Amino acid sequence: MPHTDRIKCLLVDDIPENLIALEALLQRDGLDILKAQSGPQALELLLAHGDVALALLDVQMPEMNGFELAELIRGSERTRHIPLIFMTAGSREQNWQFRGYESGAVDFLYKPIEPHVLTSKANVFFELHRRKQALAHELKERTAALRINEMFMAVLSHDLRTPLMSITAAATVLKRQPDAEKVSAMADRVLSSSQRMGRMIEDLLDVTRIRHAGGLALQLGPVDMQAVVQRALDEVQTGFPAHRIESTLAGDLAGVWDAERMCQVMTNLVGNAIHHGDPAQPVRIAVDGTQAGSVSVSVANGGVIPPGLLPHLFDPFHGREREPGRHQGLGLGLFIAHQIVRAHSGNIEVCSQDASTSFRVTLPRVSSAPGDRKAPPA
Repeated sequence: MPHTDRIKCLLVDDIPENLIALEALLQRDGLDILKAQSGPQALELLLAHGDVALALLDVQMPEMNGFELAELIRGSERTRHIPLIFMTAGSREQNWQFRGYESGAVDFLYKPIEPHVLTSKANVFFELHRRKQALAHELKERTAALRINEMFMAVLSHDLRTPLMSITAAATVLKRQPDAEKVSAMADRVLSSSQRMGRMIEDLLDVTRIRHAGGLALQLGPVDMQAVVQRALDEVQTGFPAHRIESTLAGDLAGVWDAERMCQVMTNLVGNAIHHGDPAQPVRIAVDGTQAGSVSVSVANGGVIPPGLLPHLFDPFHGREREPGRHQGLGLGLFIAHQIVRAHSGNIEVCSQDASTSFRVTLPRVSSAPGDRKAPPA
């Protein structure tokens, strides 16, 4: 069974000794007991704690009795699904049992309550709630998997088709044996398109590794962050020679990381800044190694990210709306970068305001685990 949240049970009784006895009877691992000595206090707890599995309500309470409390619980969309069990020390001749069921109760118990009966009834509702949580978790996982599969199909049918068509067209021209200058230009186009296809396929493979193979494997070793950043800048600058990129370095930039994966992070962040930033402003990279235990890298560009996109920025296949003639990636770069940083026990943050956007990666200087590691599954 997948991981589920803790089970919550609400106990309402105006006598503290009764609450203590009920708590001792029901308490177990994975169960949170919420206790209230009045109807208003119970309503406050229900507002603060969602998804309660069961509520045990005493009937005879001052100010607001159990029936009145039940009517308020049933009258709210947020709490009407909570199973209610009434408890009372009153006489069976008062016909309260009928009124209890009329108020929406699933059971009615008379005091003194038989412990075995109460625990057996409560266990039924706790188990039903666990199954409900498990089904909700499974539905969420299946929905996410279905969405990823749909996006994979969209990638195969659309994103990879563009560079493939470019390769096909270039190969057709080459077959006609044009002059030397056209041969060189067509060869460059084939190389560029095939490299773009390769990057797309590698991104898809990384998503598969993250979701199904337990995470991304890391090859940790001594690394100079200056060399990693410079390599990423050289790679990006080759594709965008006209775009200004400024960098600053400070402090000791040595650490124990996966050089290839960190280069992938930097390439994604810088490429993202160029694709989506203001082309009139330079991309600025600041590498800071002045702290004893960590190294940070900031990548900033002009322009802001829409507020509605920020909560989903590191989700797979989420990204800005595509602009004709600009970025043609899969929207996976930030997701993969986030997973790589997490695998290094670091964190990545984004700040987008005042006409500027900045991504900041902070890494512990030395990994906490020697040798190969894997990023935790997303």
